[in-house]
Amino acid sequence: MTLRKVYFKAPPGYTIRQRLSWTQKLRLTISLTLIALGISFLTSVFYPLLEYQFIAVAKFKHSPTSPQPVLQTNLTNQPVFLPEMVNNQLDYTQAHNWFPQTQPVKPQSLSHLVTYYTLSIPKLGIEDALVKVGGEDLKASLIQYQGTALPGELGNPVIYGHSVLPQYFDPHNYTRIFSTLYTLKPGDKIIVKLNKVEYTYVITDMYEVKPDNLSPLAQAYDGYHLTLITCTPPGTFLRRLIVRAELQ
Repeated sequence: MTLRKVYFKAPPGYTIRQRLSWTQKLRLTISLTLIALGISFLTSVFYPLLEYQFIAVAKFKHSPTSPQPVLQTNLTNQPVFLPEMVNNQLDYTQAHNWFPQTQPVKPQSLSHLVTYYTLSIPKLGIEDALVKVGGEDLKASLIQYQGTALPGELGNPVIYGHSVLPQYFDPHNYTRIFSTLYTLKPGDKIIVKLNKVEYTYVITDMYEVKPDNLSPLAQAYDGYHLTLITCTPPGTFLRRLIVRAELQ
């Protein structure tokens, strides 16, 4: 008996699919996984930047762009001029790199007698974060710029901290502590504890400045102010986010 091969014509649109070997399946799985990880990584980086640029910035009241040369007014009302900062390629976990061309400022208040105090921002879950007056290492604490007034005094305490992409925000890690600072808004509270006294500041204004604009350091003795500074947009060093508050 002779066996004959019989072929049947497949209906229109029908194709015969070959089974993939286990190595082909493995390569396909790895490829799809890498593509998914790549898309996820790009989304995690660019989405916060786009959200910040098109949503967060819109709520800022104003964005000064030109540097203001008068940065300090001492107790005799004599203006002190400080040079500008133009270097963006520095280690911003070291405080002196934020304002590398400024001259040392002599203390105008009792700030030279105080070393540490604490700062809390209830909306962000930041509680009793350490602030070092005139410190250097932003990996160890927030830093108050030397020579600015202490909290509770007439003037403008200037506190700056490090930030990264907002998804890595950690209120207990000083390299990430200000990553979501831009989500604050006027009316939110900042609480400072100094020498067993608690001061509550209310945010009045938020805006951006270029790195060479040192006007946020200005000391005006017409009220009880507070300024927080971090780099922005999140995860970059392109500009500075300024959060201004007044003592309640």
